[in-house]
Amino acid sequence: MNSITTPAARLTRGYFIALTSSVILSTTAILIRHLAVNYKMPALVLAFWRDGFVAITLLIVLASTRPAWLRVQRRDLLYFLIYGLVLAVFNSLWTTSVVLNGAAVSTVLSYSSTAFTAILGWWLLKETLGWVKLLAVILSLGGCVLVAGAYDAAVWRTNLLAISTGVLTGLAYAVYSLMGRSAAQRRLNTWTTILYTFSFATFFLLMFNLLAAGRLPGTAAQPSEMFWLGNAWVGWGLLFLLGAGPTLVGYGLYNVSLGYLPSSVANLILSTEPVFTAIIAYVVLAEQLSVIQIGGSVLILGGVVLMRLFEKEPDTESEPVGV
Repeated sequence: MNSITTPAARLTRGYFIALTSSVILSTTAILIRHLAVNYKMPALVLAFWRDGFVAITLLIVLASTRPAWLRVQRRDLLYFLIYGLVLAVFNSLWTTSVVLNGAAVSTVLSYSSTAFTAILGWWLLKETLGWVKLLAVILSLGGCVLVAGAYDAAVWRTNLLAISTGVLTGLAYAVYSLMGRSAAQRRLNTWTTILYTFSFATFFLLMFNLLAAGRLPGTAAQPSEMFWLGNAWVGWGLLFLLGAGPTLVGYGLYNVSLGYLPSSVANLILSTEPVFTAIIAYVVLAEQLSVIQIGGSVLILGGVVLMRLFEKEPDTESEPVGV
């Protein structure tokens, strides 16, 4: 009998694949930060191309391997449109947060979505809000205060935009996760959902840039700035890698791991993403977290772990992972 069929071997493979997914996804903020700092690329222009490259790459892959997955029912198009708008807002906030807060801090703050998801699930979906969820909410929000330095009144005066963007990223991620639950309940194909959601998100990000015309922070001041990188081919390569690499490959490996692990275990492993981001950011970008920020990160991740350990195993597919 092939050893890989044994339960222990399957678990080992599942853990390895899920951990690899977490490492790959952790490079997202690093690449965004590099493009923003070294190429001065506006946040929403960067977000547009990132989502666009995801959609184009996936369209080519599905058209050549699974053309049937390109077809959707008309009633689902409106759903994908709304989902794409949510994704566009989330990616706009996420990219801006990385620019303002740095890769490590922005990634940690995005995991405040655990608290927001619990609150929104209780408010909108009538889910229970027991002591475990309440404790996770308290830990997560308390950690956000420490990571963002929000305990210092001076920070609110000098860095209000960065703090607000980081926390709103977590809120937007929570809404995105709830949409993911809805997609799973609808039994929509994962890759079809990603394709149409990212396609609509690309359209909305284009509109954000063209209509705001520089009046909204991070947008292109004029249409020509949509091609900000010009002939900087290394920059274009990194931008394509950002879209076709961490998002598609990381998400794909995560889905593969679900064939070996319960989704609650895979999600728990994925919560190590901020740790890997902080390590890579320290090595590549020389970003350092203070002792207080490390303590806040532990609180946020503690809330995530608490939720994952006590949550019930869902009957549907997994939620979307971080993008």
